[in-house]
Amino acid sequence: MNALSLSSPLCAQDYADLARERLDPAVWTWLESGGADEITVRANRDAYAGVRLRSRALRPLAGAHTRLELNGQALAHPILIAPMAWHGLVHPDAEQATALAAAATHTPFIVSAQSGTPIETLAALPGPPPLWFQLYAQARRDDTLALARRAAGAGARTLVLTVDAPVNGVRNAEQRSGFHLPGHIRSVHLDGLSPPAARPTPPGGSPLFDSGLLDAAPTWDDVAWLRAQLPGTALWLKGILDPDDARAALAHGIDGLIVSNHGGRCLDTLPSTLDALPGIAQAAEGRLPILMDGGIRRGTDILKALALGARGVLIGRPVLHALAVGGAPAAAHLIQVLRGELEVAMALTGCRMLADIGPETLWDR
Repeated sequence: MNALSLSSPLCAQDYADLARERLDPAVWTWLESGGADEITVRANRDAYAGVRLRSRALRPLAGAHTRLELNGQALAHPILIAPMAWHGLVHPDAEQATALAAAATHTPFIVSAQSGTPIETLAALPGPPPLWFQLYAQARRDDTLALARRAAGAGARTLVLTVDAPVNGVRNAEQRSGFHLPGHIRSVHLDGLSPPAARPTPPGGSPLFDSGLLDAAPTWDDVAWLRAQLPGTALWLKGILDPDDARAALAHGIDGLIVSNHGGRCLDTLPSTLDALPGIAQAAEGRLPILMDGGIRRGTDILKALALGARGVLIGRPVLHALAVGGAPAAAHLIQVLRGELEVAMALTGCRMLADIGPETLWDR
């Protein structure tokens, strides 16, 4: 792709189509596939088509903007880059390219615990973007805390504990593809951490339930412990879909929630994140900021998420699509396209700023 001539990729789907042509088929399947029959993957995308916008005319739009504040951080727009493993599978510059795109577009980048690039390297880039860091609870609490403190020490402004994947989902498409991680790519933040202790499976026993692999699965007690260990550090939970869990997060002093079904990659037949969002927003009672991810491909999708209670959205697969096509410049262009589409949608629904977006922005709410 030449220096971002707009004659080719004009939207997120264009980047997806181009990325599929460029990537190894097994890598493409790893990136795009979901759990089991991929019902939830499709639901994430399809949910947006079922929501209609309400056009408003002659509304004052002077001074329109997309600025907001999250955890005391001033942001230029409500788009964040979701945590995703192993960007080096789609581009040789890996997470450094993503960080450059984030910096160019003033976009927070949530660095994955399974990143192939250390967060210290990203923080040392000239003019780095706002960096957040994704945590997975480790088998040993000390390892979880060490990883959290390492990220905070490198400049991560917010820690995001992913809570919806104590085990991997059943990913048949990925299994059929023969995907395997190349030897030159690894999850650098997990080096030296202790894996869960496994017991031999008894004859006729379950390799999951009888092996001890779930003994270290995180619980609300672990969340309470981590919250107590990190006073003054913003701690969010990612993977919340049930209102009861949102209320529990309130009780545990969590700073924010991310409504997510892991991109449909874990438990299949979960609801779409857009369908789950209103219930989480109601349970949070305005006391916690809410972000969401899952299936966003257009600025109108972002507007609908904001109308249903999100403060912002996380973009996942489309960033890697763009990265595969043209590295950092393409990823930056993808974010600019989504922001531009959001601004057009705001203008045509009469919303001068993000605070103007609400249920009344939707046709049938």
